[in-house]
Amino acid sequence: MLDDNRLSKVLYIDLTKKSYWVRDRIDLFSKYIGGTGVGIKLLQEECPKETDPLGKDNPIIFAVGPLTGLFPLASKTVAMFKSPHTGNLGESHSGGRSAIAIKMAGYGAIVIKGKSDIPVYLAIHGDHVYFRDASALWGMKSCFTVGRIIRENEPGAGLRTIMRIGKAGENLVSYASVTTETFRHFGRLGLGAVFGSKKLKGIIISGKRSIKVQDKKTYKELYSEIYKAAVDSPLMKKYHDLGTPENILKLNEMGGLPTRNLQKGHFEFAENISGENFAEHYLGRRLACFHCPVGCIHLAALREPYEDEPYFYKTSMISYDYEPIFALATMLGISEPEGFLKLMDSVEKYCIDAMSTGVVLAWATEAQEKGIITEKETNGLNLKWGDYKTYIQALSFIVEQPNTFYKALSKGVEHASSIYGGKEFAMAFGGNEMPGYHTGPGAHLGFLTGARHSHLDSAGYSIDEKILPKTSLSAEELGRRLLEEERWRQILSSLVICFFARGIYSPQITTNALKIAGFSFSEEDLKETGKVIHAEKYRFKEQEGFSLKNIRIPQRIFQTPSAVGNIEKAYIERALNYINSEISSAI
Repeated sequence: MLDDNRLSKVLYIDLTKKSYWVRDRIDLFSKYIGGTGVGIKLLQEECPKETDPLGKDNPIIFAVGPLTGLFPLASKTVAMFKSPHTGNLGESHSGGRSAIAIKMAGYGAIVIKGKSDIPVYLAIHGDHVYFRDASALWGMKSCFTVGRIIRENEPGAGLRTIMRIGKAGENLVSYASVTTETFRHFGRLGLGAVFGSKKLKGIIISGKRSIKVQDKKTYKELYSEIYKAAVDSPLMKKYHDLGTPENILKLNEMGGLPTRNLQKGHFEFAENISGENFAEHYLGRRLACFHCPVGCIHLAALREPYEDEPYFYKTSMISYDYEPIFALATMLGISEPEGFLKLMDSVEKYCIDAMSTGVVLAWATEAQEKGIITEKETNGLNLKWGDYKTYIQALSFIVEQPNTFYKALSKGVEHASSIYGGKEFAMAFGGNEMPGYHTGPGAHLGFLTGARHSHLDSAGYSIDEKILPKTSLSAEELGRRLLEEERWRQILSSLVICFFARGIYSPQITTNALKIAGFSFSEEDLKETGKVIHAEKYRFKEQEGFSLKNIRIPQRIFQTPSAVGNIEKAYIERALNYINSEISSAI
């Protein structure tokens, strides 16, 4: 049972009626913990079957976990919604200060329903919710400016969070994102478009609650154990020193770095855009999410002269991680660090998902090379590998949608290829553009079957890297391991633990931490709960028309050798059948 100190309150907001209310949902939090677990149950309650993802009945749900504010690295917020990009489950996680701000405001979750008649932003300050007129913010070119204006006009400095969308969300690009704290995002699956469809420009949340623990001595001991594991871990040192871009050279050497729309697994200019090169020549600052001792957020300082004042320079701080470098550099053949950073800066200003953007542009480049599309479709652009200036122009067209081709691109590569052709090199899995791993069958099977079609669902790339080079696995065994990992990750994401800390939060540590937080779960209880949460996600996906039996497998993955050699189609299909059978029996 939940301790009285735990927050099980859910804030409900109706944008249509400009009203709000609070309900105690101990029924959900005591069973499903928080985060992903509570989020999927609230989504099932609030999202009617076959709801238009861009209609007023599609809810936005934010949920945090019981360890937020108590232990290090419990710093994520889970967003749940029906995705306008895939038409089924939309789930996105963001770090920064959003989780602690929601917790300090007094809530375990927030549900936003309806649609405003005018542009608004929500100001949630503890027990009070204000509906601010955002008409003057609507249409602003940069979401950075929007964040600054909200920051300067609202109280609660310190532990507040500011979420906002850019032009991509306003124009309903299906992979538009929501930016929080400038350099963190609810990136994948189109939450920004859902904001835009509701005329919701942004949200600011602040609060001054405190968290109490019963057994302070045990709490301090466990806190110290987790903290020490985090700061002493070689893995965490990697994230602090170079960040995830350390993976560039490693994956390139393995032959698992997707290049030029996965025509190759090796990028000949990888050193130029490696984590090592960025750290030596461009690193301007490191940041951390709230209550994180690691500091994995890396910002590059890009110094450029003003066009009309050659002796005066502006310095832009631009975040970089492995996935944006893969999507906006190697996938597009961009070898210049400055070129990547300028494209990344445009992605940030428009507030659009970097991975989907890069994969969409890569498909369009290859389609133009093959004559499937011409400059008539591209509005006069000649898309070429490595030409970042043209890609920046193309990005602006995706956001503004001046013709039917860019309107198609604004709905993703699965949609665009269904209209123009080129599906065999359209790198989408379950409708979501691929992440940056061509390590072997584990990675791609994870993209296909993960509830979010993400590399973070089951980390199949890890099996490719650590297990498959040493020993072979049957298709069924690979499927079993992927399912087992994804089901455990439902617990971590219900606690809102950063997945970088998955090696620290073992089942034993997790049960001990939950006990301090007021929960009584055994390790077996947690495993069973993870299985149930995963099944609930798939129940929602199938309710909205998704089926693993009908999923499209991009043929390119069988044509380009991976880090562990050629991937066999029959092997992937056997594993798919196994996973589908296991999920069906769980549902």
